Amino acid sequence: MSTIKPAPPAALPLRFATPIGGVAGTSFKPEHLPAILEAKDQRGFFEVHAENYMGAGGPPHRALEAIRRDHPLSLHGVCMSIGGPRPLDKAHLARFRGLVARYQPALVSEHLAWSTHETSFFNDLLPLPYTAATLACVCDHIDQVQEAIRRPLQLENPSTYLAFRESSMHETEFIRAIAERTGCGLLLDVNNVFVSAANHGYPALDYLADFPLSRVEEIHLAGHAEQADDEGDLLLIDSHDGPVADAVWKLYEIVIRRRGPVPTLIEWDSKIPDWPVLQAEAAAAQAILDRHQSAVRAGERHAA
Repeated sequence: MSTIKPAPPAALPLRFATPIGGVAGTSFKPEHLPAILEAKDQRGFFEVHAENYMGAGGPPHRALEAIRRDHPLSLHGVCMSIGGPRPLDKAHLARFRGLVARYQPALVSEHLAWSTHETSFFNDLLPLPYTAATLACVCDHIDQVQEAIRRPLQLENPSTYLAFRESSMHETEFIRAIAERTGCGLLLDVNNVFVSAANHGYPALDYLADFPLSRVEEIHLAGHAEQADDEGDLLLIDSHDGPVADAVWKLYEIVIRRRGPVPTLIEWDSKIPDWPVLQAEAAAAQAILDRHQSAVRAGERHAA
């Protein structure tokens, strides 16, 4: 006896084309859904982790469908293991591709990291050595993802807590080479820049000066935590559990001044605050974006 399989959900109408411009958004948390739906004509976009929506249906998808009807969506993967040495998981990639087709997000991104070994999945975004061999592997994986989703992917710079002796390139050089070879866009996480710079002892501004800002299509901002390593030295953790630090806001404004306004997301993934707190963080980012957009327009009028 044959079994009739249900038809897959129809893709929602695409109402927001990429790029979505210089707007600020927030991570979407289901507990905020009532407050979001109650607000009318709310500016901004929402980002979700793809792996939280890889089931066929249920409450997570109903909530996301409600958000997607009125707001642009950013789909952020965390488990593709693009930096891993093994082939990409075909089933995971197929689910990821299905989400892109279903929700038609304005932005699609993943991490420059690895999180799998053989049949094990780790709840971490682990660093990789910056070598020619790793570069070839990462580029091959990005090509596969972009072919599957039929659109460019944005790749996020990592927060790191160690460096590999065998690395033969700087991180910015490695990321630039990936973008040039694959045509992918970049997601610049400014908090990750600050965290890594503090942990490794180099100036964050030097990193940004060498980063290919022209390829940045989205920015992340988040909070971090201060800890101590085994020797008692300061160690910053990309914790996403609090407000954006003042030093990160300053770096962000420098980036926007150099790059121009691009979609900016406030990440807050644990110790979730009430919606007005998260909304206020997004409003602070939007104020910076609007101020620099106004400066650009004033400059264009003056040139004309």
